[in-house]
Amino acid sequence: QVQLVESGGGLVQAGGSLRLSCAASGRTFSRYAMGWFRQAPGKERKFVAVISVDGGYTYYADSVKGRFTISRDNAKNTVFLQMNSLQPEDTAVYYCAAATVITNTPTRYDYWGQGTRVTVSS
Repeated sequence: QVQLVESGGGLVQAGGSLRLSCAASGRTFSRYAMGWFRQAPGKERKFVAVISVDGGYTYYADSVKGRFTISRDNAKNTVFLQMNSLQPEDTAVYYCAAATVITNTPTRYDYWGQGTRVTVSS
């Protein structure tokens, strides 16, 4: 079992930055690929980024490439999402999730956090 808790969300102005954290409980964290997803009001949950078990591979949605960076520290059971050049379109609840494979498909993820809200004002 893996429990995930996101933090670091908040209100920022367009052009600003935030760093989200996802803390995992359990000693099996290092066996999972970790992904970030986001869900804006009235919209479907969408893939943002994923990182491999060892951190050696990352992949991003086109909408965030060049602006967001995913990383992980397995020794601390934590995954991060550094978000730069934020725009109002990035406003959403952000979720971290754990999967046994590298994938951008939400249904392939086994564990989910409760989310942290990010609001970007213009």
